[in-house]
Amino acid sequence: MKKLSKFMTVSLLMTGSLFAPIGVNAVAQEASSAVTAHKAPVNDGLPLPGFEIEPGKTALVITDPQVDFLSEDGVTWGVVGKNVTENGVVENLETLMKTASDTGMPMFISPHYYFPHDHKWKHEGALEVLMHSLGMFDRAGQLDLTGFDGSGSDWLERYKPYINNGKTVVTSPHKIYGPETNDLVLQLRKAGISKIVLAGMSANLCTESHMRELVEQGFEVMVVTNATAGAITPHYNGYEAALTNFRMIASDVKNTEATVAAMRAAYP
Repeated sequence: MKKLSKFMTVSLLMTGSLFAPIGVNAVAQEASSAVTAHKAPVNDGLPLPGFEIEPGKTALVITDPQVDFLSEDGVTWGVVGKNVTENGVVENLETLMKTASDTGMPMFISPHYYFPHDHKWKHEGALEVLMHSLGMFDRAGQLDLTGFDGSGSDWLERYKPYINNGKTVVTSPHKIYGPETNDLVLQLRKAGISKIVLAGMSANLCTESHMRELVEQGFEVMVVTNATAGAITPHYNGYEAALTNFRMIASDVKNTEATVAAMRAAYP
């Protein structure tokens, strides 16, 4: 399969030319929903089942808290950076992690890694091609940490005290978007978890795919709306797409402030 060079891929993303053949009108605008989405839905015509944090049954699950998504040095910053910054995702994820650490709430990290053999796949979807072309989440090998520290696959430095603490469960990597290809569900069930507070990157891809699969697997899920962000191009707004599905599928959606308050209230 022919791969785009990293420079060409980034250039096409920034100009929107990568998606030009689709012929869709540009939708990337100043996201007013980035403000309203961080408050509880009001009179939107849908039921709001609600979500109660129950100690012993509830865990914080974070997808892809990695450099390639959340740092200016990451390969996707050109398309996710604005939304990450608007939503305060870096800070909000740290707040959630710290609160989980302070309260003793279990935390699970579902990371995204690609090993050399993953670049030999015979067929890929659009963004799989893009991620592989960018070298996104690349590691030297599944048993090799050469060059890992500080790379695009690594955690942000500010997250390491909460993830590398010997308590947080770091699952095997998911390979495309959802947890169907890793051991997250197994680890959650073995820990007696049935309820999930979900956050992380990227909103309409890995985060939404995790939400869908966890719901299908019988978990109760709440999504933290401003602890995630999506790619925004001249033709597509991944964050707004995700907000619709979070609201329609999850039991509840809350912002970080409300989630932290609920976490602390559950662990007096």
